[in-house]
Amino acid sequence: MGPVKRKGPPTGENKASKALHADQPSPKRQRKSEPQPAKENAGKLTGLSVLREEEPAFPRGGASILTPLEHKQIQIDATRDVLFEQSVSRKPGGAPKDDGGDSDDGGGADGTPEAPRKQKKKRAKKGKEANARTEKEASEVRIESLSYKRTAPGSLILGQIAQINNYDVALALPNNLTGYISLADISDQLAHKLDNIMHTGDDSGSEDGGEEDIDLKLYFFIGQYLRAYVSATSEDTGTTAKGKKRIELSLNPRLVNKDLSKRELVIGSMVQASVISVEDHGLVMHLGLDNSKVKGFMSSKEVGYNVDCSQIQEGAVFLCLVTGLSSDGNIVKLSADVQKAGNLKKSNFLIEAPTIDAFLPGTAVELLVSEVRHNGIAGKIMGMLDVTADLIHSGGATSTKGLGGMFKIGDKIKGRIIFTYPNSDPKKLAVSTRQHILSLAPAKAFQGKDTKEKKEPVEILPISSIIKETKVVKVEPKVGLFVNVGVKGVPGFVHISRVSDGKIESLSESTGPYKLGSVHEARVIGYNPMDGMFLVSMEQKILDQPFLRIEDIEVGQVVKGKVEKLVINAAGAAGVLVNLAEGITGMVPEMHMSDIKLVHPEKKFKEGVNVTARVLFTDPSKRQLRLTLKKTLVHSEAPIFKTYEEVTAGSHSPGTIVKILPSGAVVQFYGYVRGFLPVSEMSEAYIQDPSQHFRIGQVVNVYVTSIDAANKKVQVSCKDPSAFGLPQQVALKGLKMGEIVHGSVLEKSSGHVVVELEGSGLKAILLLSHLTDGSEKRDVSAFKKIKVGQTLRDLVVLEKDENKKHIALTTKPSLVESAKAGKLLTQFGDVQEGDLVSGFVKNITPSGVFVQFAGGLTSLIPKRFLPEEAVRLPNFGMRQYQSISAVVQSVQHDLQRFLLTMIDSEKQKGATTTASANGGPGRPIINATDGESTSIDDFVFGKLTKAKIASIKATQINVRLADNVPGRIDMSQIFDSWDEIVDKRAPLRKFSAREVLPVRVMGIHDARNHRFLPISHRGSNVPTFELTAKPTDLQSADLDLLTLDKVKPGSSWTAFVNNVGIDYLWVNLSPNIRGRIRALDLSDDVPLLSDLDGNFPVGSALKVRVVNVDPEKNRLDLSARSTPASVSLSYDQLAKGIVLPARISKVMERQIVVHLSESISGSVDLINLEDDYSDANPTKYNKNEIVRVCVIDLDISMRRKVLSTRPSRVLDSSLPVKDPEIMSITQVKINDIIRGFVKNIADSGLFITIGLNVTAYVRVTDLSDSFIKDWKVAFEIDQLVTGKVIAVDPLLNHVQMSLKQSVIDKDYVPLITLQDIRAGQVVTGKVRKVEEFGVFIVLDGSANVSGLCHKSEMADKSVVDPRKLYEEGDVVKAKILKIDLEKRRVNFGLKASYLKKAEGSEEVNISDGEATDGGEFGETSGTDEDELSEKSGVNIKNVKDLESDEEEHDEESDSNKIGISSAAKGKGGLSAGGFDWTASILDQGSKRTMSDSESGSDVEKPKKKRRRPEIKLDRTGELDANGPQSVADFERLLLGQPNSSYLWLSYMAFQLQLSEVSKAREIAERAIQTINIREESEKMNVWIGLLNLENTYGSDDTIDEVFRRASQYNDAQEIHERLTSIYIQSGKNEKADALFQVMIKKFSQSPKIWLNYATFLFDNHSSSASARALLSRATQALPTHAHLDLTSKFAQLEFKCHNGDPERGRTIFEGLLTTFPKRLDLWNVLLDLEIKQGDKEQVRRVFGRVLGLGQRAKKAKFFFKRWLEVEEKWGDEKSVDAVKAKAAEYVKGVVASEHGT
Repeated sequence: MGPVKRKGPPTGENKASKALHADQPSPKRQRKSEPQPAKENAGKLTGLSVLREEEPAFPRGGASILTPLEHKQIQIDATRDVLFEQSVSRKPGGAPKDDGGDSDDGGGADGTPEAPRKQKKKRAKKGKEANARTEKEASEVRIESLSYKRTAPGSLILGQIAQINNYDVALALPNNLTGYISLADISDQLAHKLDNIMHTGDDSGSEDGGEEDIDLKLYFFIGQYLRAYVSATSEDTGTTAKGKKRIELSLNPRLVNKDLSKRELVIGSMVQASVISVEDHGLVMHLGLDNSKVKGFMSSKEVGYNVDCSQIQEGAVFLCLVTGLSSDGNIVKLSADVQKAGNLKKSNFLIEAPTIDAFLPGTAVELLVSEVRHNGIAGKIMGMLDVTADLIHSGGATSTKGLGGMFKIGDKIKGRIIFTYPNSDPKKLAVSTRQHILSLAPAKAFQGKDTKEKKEPVEILPISSIIKETKVVKVEPKVGLFVNVGVKGVPGFVHISRVSDGKIESLSESTGPYKLGSVHEARVIGYNPMDGMFLVSMEQKILDQPFLRIEDIEVGQVVKGKVEKLVINAAGAAGVLVNLAEGITGMVPEMHMSDIKLVHPEKKFKEGVNVTARVLFTDPSKRQLRLTLKKTLVHSEAPIFKTYEEVTAGSHSPGTIVKILPSGAVVQFYGYVRGFLPVSEMSEAYIQDPSQHFRIGQVVNVYVTSIDAANKKVQVSCKDPSAFGLPQQVALKGLKMGEIVHGSVLEKSSGHVVVELEGSGLKAILLLSHLTDGSEKRDVSAFKKIKVGQTLRDLVVLEKDENKKHIALTTKPSLVESAKAGKLLTQFGDVQEGDLVSGFVKNITPSGVFVQFAGGLTSLIPKRFLPEEAVRLPNFGMRQYQSISAVVQSVQHDLQRFLLTMIDSEKQKGATTTASANGGPGRPIINATDGESTSIDDFVFGKLTKAKIASIKATQINVRLADNVPGRIDMSQIFDSWDEIVDKRAPLRKFSAREVLPVRVMGIHDARNHRFLPISHRGSNVPTFELTAKPTDLQSADLDLLTLDKVKPGSSWTAFVNNVGIDYLWVNLSPNIRGRIRALDLSDDVPLLSDLDGNFPVGSALKVRVVNVDPEKNRLDLSARSTPASVSLSYDQLAKGIVLPARISKVMERQIVVHLSESISGSVDLINLEDDYSDANPTKYNKNEIVRVCVIDLDISMRRKVLSTRPSRVLDSSLPVKDPEIMSITQVKINDIIRGFVKNIADSGLFITIGLNVTAYVRVTDLSDSFIKDWKVAFEIDQLVTGKVIAVDPLLNHVQMSLKQSVIDKDYVPLITLQDIRAGQVVTGKVRKVEEFGVFIVLDGSANVSGLCHKSEMADKSVVDPRKLYEEGDVVKAKILKIDLEKRRVNFGLKASYLKKAEGSEEVNISDGEATDGGEFGETSGTDEDELSEKSGVNIKNVKDLESDEEEHDEESDSNKIGISSAAKGKGGLSAGGFDWTASILDQGSKRTMSDSESGSDVEKPKKKRRRPEIKLDRTGELDANGPQSVADFERLLLGQPNSSYLWLSYMAFQLQLSEVSKAREIAERAIQTINIREESEKMNVWIGLLNLENTYGSDDTIDEVFRRASQYNDAQEIHERLTSIYIQSGKNEKADALFQVMIKKFSQSPKIWLNYATFLFDNHSSSASARALLSRATQALPTHAHLDLTSKFAQLEFKCHNGDPERGRTIFEGLLTTFPKRLDLWNVLLDLEIKQGDKEQVRRVFGRVLGLGQRAKKAKFFFKRWLEVEEKWGDEKSVDAVKAKAAEYVKGVVASEHGT
């Protein structure tokens, strides 16, 4: 590109230059002036002779005798000459220009040559002036300040960090600009770390967790200087009219050092680097150079004063000074110490460099001043590189001397480069001579005259401060004012747009209100640390504005504002935006809009309404401001909690409940302060559920009970502290643990009692579980007896909490007795080793039992110190809060801990579960069976006694040890061996009632939990003793109880069935040992496994073997098979030919999946199901059914197996095998007839599975003897076909078959078709069906060709009832009377005369006259009828005689007899899927058939007086059109159309009319199995029909089963939707609602489900509130793109539904249209709804709003036309004219805008 023009300062422009600019229409046509003669150039150069003494700053090489400026001037002249020659060559016709014109195109705007001549004349007049200006521009460097327009992408700028946010960093730039650096634009290391965090966040479900892990304050500090690369600039014009400008920056060393190479890294230059790693002695730095070998190193001593090197983060960026280089230059020594880099007295600046690319922003340089102007200075670096400093960064803005007094041409000064001009040519830089930039330190100032301490300027004069006296010190006429704001060394700047509220074109130093020295009132609106200057405004509106920034607003402050907007979301009003000042808007959340919930918030918060609010919360970093409009908060005079440090115990303040928990509520105050309100502190009365008494958003006055400011925890209370006075406090303090008190019942709830203590008035809690020492039933019984007002005596104080004012009591007798005796433990000092103590179970863990005493004192009974019988029981046979007594085993005083034991031999009797009413010592018994025992205590463990049988159950014998002492003998404790059991199915059958048996005491039986307990666990009532009657137990000296650890794998036992499950059998080995047997392991006889309840009843005996024992989990696996159990079955135990039982886990239409064991499963395909492929139907099996399978192929290495259920494989069956197994291709021979299943349908033919890994191929030409147009439709996957092998290739494993019948059957004769027969032909056939109007005959040897023989054609004489003459299956000979190929109908005749004529003549011609009785199906009669109609002009078809009326009456009575209800004739109960379940088509057909049959009767009727009664319409010929009339008809039609769901459903309806519900079910099941799997819609229709049937005639269980299966085989969502429709149609709304609840969880991503549910709730359930609540739930579940459409449809429901609220619908639409005002579809929908509502004013308002949006002409025409139609319908002439006038006005406006007027 050519050299850039050097323009003079703005004030130097003369009239000539302005005229020249006016002549040039575009920047492309701005050219340089004609070059001057050499003398003039030389003269111009001599004017700069003062610079010749300065030698060029090249380090070595031959220097030119010319100065750099002379070199530059020569270059400019040469370039001008070249451009001149190019412009001449481009002139039209090749003629040269005489004036060296400035135009690029050499012609006018229209391309004519006249324009250049005009330009030539103008330029000739001012040639001298233009030449002079060009010379001046060429020699001057333009001084430009940095601005947004000049900040081009690619620029490098020095900046200072002004603000560190969560996601970006704000960098202050020169000339009052600010740029932003995002997280990803800092360094490669930080970007890589961010990517890793984001990926980790995605995996864990967190969306923005990555940014939260990076704290930018650890990487940067305020005031840090950095070099930035401008990556992009943008201007958002959508928010404001002026537009918000933004500069995007990057700190990445790859970009900011992009012009540097290894050569330019010289000592004294500044380079930006990022931290790669932190080492022991320093930092390894990344420079971002193309040469990856070059790296930087920064010593730990060079990181800066008071900076810990170890705390520096990888990826941090520093602007560093190059202090040294290694010998090869690959290691660059760096320093980030600003005190060193900013100390320019030690030569830390750049004087010379290899290339000018080394001079980058941040580098300090020495420059030679070449020009001093009023707006800045210009100079040279190294004598050749241009640099400039504007008014601010040259220091002239604050100096009273002016730039002329500060700098002289030829001075050498220090400066630091602050930005580059990327588009300038030659290269130009901007520098700053300000002291704070030279020293790389923040600008500071003295606060006063007497102080020597410097502070930040914003600390001395904060932003938003109002300065009463601001003095103007400098005036820039077109720019603004420099003022003295009272801070020494820090000026203020007032831009010309900020001087006054009105517009000011220019300022003057000498005249006007803003002249030099004038004093004004101003306000600080900002501060730029790079410029070291305040930004000030003198506008009156800024002075009057209450706030300029969010930082100016205090939390808790009462403010005034105006409503800006009502925020609407899917749930309604979400909040209010309130404008407090220009640019400051606060959000009022929905809960803070009012003290009460507003029904119509849009009516209260209209735009522009003045409101008074209080500030809840501010966050300046996020620009967030939250307000409250609650009057209780706005007008409250109570102290405000803004910080945790301000909160003190006992203080009170109002707060807002923001969250309700079961344990309490969270109360929000101001700022970040939150407190917790426990449920116990919510009220003096007991509150069980806080949500029933409080609501979110409610304001509560609370008192602070405790504060932990360090941990930010506050606990508050709604209770008034004054209510708990000094007497109560004294009484509570004097209450002792273990004290006996009395009280009266104040309140009784479900689980506790509130008691008021006598004397003190204190309130205490008595839990239900602390009422007795007995079982839970006894606690409940005692609780029921307590009445409100009742006085309770002997209450023991268990716990008290003075802070929470909580007292807990107990009435457990064991604890009361201990308290009275002074033995109740209340503190650790009371514990003595060996003491027997009483307490209650606090908690139970696997390691032991925790016991609690009074005062919260807790101890542990380890597992090893529990009785052996208790250890084997779940939870050690105990429950929570159970009373317990134990002995102190050991005491550890240093740890304040003690242990208890329950197995101390000396305290054995006491160390048991306490039972205060255990019968007492020596409780007597009545009529002991053994005649010796006298009390219950005599029945100890191991005692031999006698018992009398009371009753015999399936699994036990109930006995009596005495009249008042029950017992039981488990059946596992009766027989010693398997051989002793005579009846294995009912072993206890040999015993009888009243029989006396010798027994031995084993323990106690817990009848409630059905478990065995040791003898020590005696309850309060008389226990049920667990006994044994085994002979070995009776004879042994010591009774040894069986435990699980004594059961070993492989051992054999006799087990007794205790319970029967679906897949398991539970058996008992002893009363306390229980195991399970999988169904597969019950027997080797698989048929027995099909009925577990019948073949293995409860109580039956089994001989079992232990497979697995797990004492820790208390699990025992058993097997009753002789072969290895399925639990332990592995692949190594499998072998080919082995037969195993298997459990079906899944049933599919093509195979079944079975489980051989818990880890081994397999599938059985169609070819391996049956020996006869016709019976191969997987759907006949049921899930969890047990079947035998045979392993026919096995590959252990690949874990592959092939299973078979063929009877020939799994049974010793002698039945013939119709389809033998084909294991390999060698079994297949040519000409074999083989059946198989279609495996695949390809374009070239079929692939058929005929055996294991054997597939046959059938070409298209071998499919059928006849042509099949669409042969693929005729076949389906898994279809059974028969074919003949025509080719076999064992090497390639190829088999080819043919399905042609002519190939398969040697005696094949083609079937007779309809086209093969002729009228008059005599044929033989069989009667297929007999009806009262005739018989249906099917021809022998035909392709199901059948027809009707009307009863009038059966005999020469009249036939009244054909059913008396023929039966189904009769062989007949008939004559074909008529063939209708289009309708595929055949009419037969059986008259003897027909057959005799046929014998005499092969061809019989039947005339039309001979068929008038109906042989031609009434064609002649129909013709006569038409002729009569035409002649007489009367419609004979509509004339009815008395006979027809009687027939109709008979038909109605017949239909009633069949059982068609009136409901079935109408809507019907079975109406789903679009099918007519009322069978009205069949009814109509039967009526027409009955009418026709009666009309065809030969019985003469007495003549009636009617018009032409002899004319009758015989329609028997249209019988087939009337549909099937019997089971046989349906079966015949289904043979031809097996995939027609319509036929199947009609068949079901036919059966239902006959009340054959079970047959209708069977037909549905047949249809499901018959219809092709590809016909999904047809199968779906049958499933829907079956659901309809079960809904009407079945039970809940049957419909649930059908629904489960239908969901398994069809689209689950559609099945759910159809069932809900069925429920709704049948009025079962509760079931529909329950199913909808399931659907919105299961199919939450479907908007249709949510909308259907809402519609149902509005219309059928009358629950509008629930319907509206669905919208918020739906928007949470659905993706964002679906929200708009769904919200619109919910709003429409408010208009359309009977229970809807149109006003609420309008509110929702208002929110949508506010967000999407250009969505015309929403406007159209709203208009439709409003028009239907009929509110004229509302409709007109909507039309006015949509047309006020500035629509395009086409859209506006549509809405005007529609408005006009509405007004013509509703309004009057006046309203119609008004619409037309508005339309005309709109058209006029459009025309005016197009013509620019």
